[in-house]
Amino acid sequence: MNAPIEGRANRTWDEIVVGEEATIERTVTPRDLYLFAHASGNLNPMHMPGTDVDGDGTVDTVAPSMWVGSLVSTVLGNLLPGPGTLYRGQSFDFQRRARVGDRLRVQVRLLEKLDRPRLRFETRVSQVHGDVIAQGVADVDAPLTRVVAGLGELPALVLDEQDHFASLMQAACALPPMPTAVVCPDDANSLGGALLSRQRGLISPILIGSARRIAAAADELGERIDGLELIDLATHDLAAARAVELVHQGQVRAIMKGNIHSDELLAHVVKKDGGLRSGRRISHVFALDVPTLGYPVFISDAAINIAPDLPTKVDIVQNAIDLALACGLEQPRVAVLSATETVNTAIPSSMDAAILAKMADRGQITGGIVDGPLAMDNAMDAAAASTKKLTSPVAGAAQVLIVPNLEAGNMLAKQLTFVSRAQPAGLVTGARVPVMLTSRADNEQARLVSCALGQLYDFYRREGRSAVAAPDRQAKP
Repeated sequence: MNAPIEGRANRTWDEIVVGEEATIERTVTPRDLYLFAHASGNLNPMHMPGTDVDGDGTVDTVAPSMWVGSLVSTVLGNLLPGPGTLYRGQSFDFQRRARVGDRLRVQVRLLEKLDRPRLRFETRVSQVHGDVIAQGVADVDAPLTRVVAGLGELPALVLDEQDHFASLMQAACALPPMPTAVVCPDDANSLGGALLSRQRGLISPILIGSARRIAAAADELGERIDGLELIDLATHDLAAARAVELVHQGQVRAIMKGNIHSDELLAHVVKKDGGLRSGRRISHVFALDVPTLGYPVFISDAAINIAPDLPTKVDIVQNAIDLALACGLEQPRVAVLSATETVNTAIPSSMDAAILAKMADRGQITGGIVDGPLAMDNAMDAAAASTKKLTSPVAGAAQVLIVPNLEAGNMLAKQLTFVSRAQPAGLVTGARVPVMLTSRADNEQARLVSCALGQLYDFYRREGRSAVAAPDRQAKP
């Protein structure tokens, strides 16, 4: 990471002497290229990180020349002459290209003092080993008065630079396709998600529902489905019941929701007789790739259990831990959320959180580090936890968030998705098989990652270990 330039006093036109010079060093990062593209509107693929323009298997990305040139203004405006300097003109001769990872040295040297307040500088940008990338001459108006500027931090910018789901997709795609009952994929979104998941090798789908409506959805997509098994059933209720029956018959190992209301599907999954109960309460877990965090976050339960009591919360916590373990976390850090980080008898969720944490200490909940009650700020932000003098292996670095009720969880997950630009996926856990409960608002990525979660959860339950490669196993705070 490039160190910030400290604030300093400028050099006025009267003070500066011919021959004075200043230098900074700067490493080219992908973030620099993305920010320049946003600021300039220059979307030349040659300047997009990781681009192979000619298809020869070699990355062709180079830093935009004007971004390289802009580093000269950093030296002129911050160091010499410093704050108060204004450009009149700049020439450049670009001799080489800068690439991501290059360490650049940016130098300016005063050539001559022109009529007050004008100055002329020699400018040069080179690699630290000496190869010149660009050189030229800058004419500026120097400051005439003394300015001491403390250069503080700029407002934070959030870029979608990391893909925390990539390792999960890679691991899931390496497994054999999972036989999956797709219930009522009779619109373009749900059928498209199932076909895309099949194409990526995640599932082997059996389509269940109205053959006429499914065929119409395929026509809308321009896809052929004549090679897929299709069970023609007229109603959503019959289709959901048939999917559960296929699980009992051992023909499928997962269920995927299509264009059917969640309640209609889950009514058959949770039936006491003939359903898919496993002895543990069924719950839903959101997995979210949040741009501001260095690891994925799991939230439960935001879709099934409306106002869970303590025994239900025990299963919710265990289900969420199991999914996190399936996704490669070695010992998930679990924060049981409330409105406060201290136990308050007037706030039932704080009491439940404390009990759940103690149950984990006593081995009644296994596989993760559970602490609570924690408020959202001190669960996710180390500074907030430190301010409140919390000593906890979870505070400030939680990976799994257990919410008090469905309303809180639903609002939190959707706030992160639609306001904070998190990429969501989700899975119903605790049943005999994973259930991909995608929403009509979900994009293709969400549907794919939800299938990947199902694959990894199924593998974990059958094999007792994660399929995710070891280097990705423990997310760091």
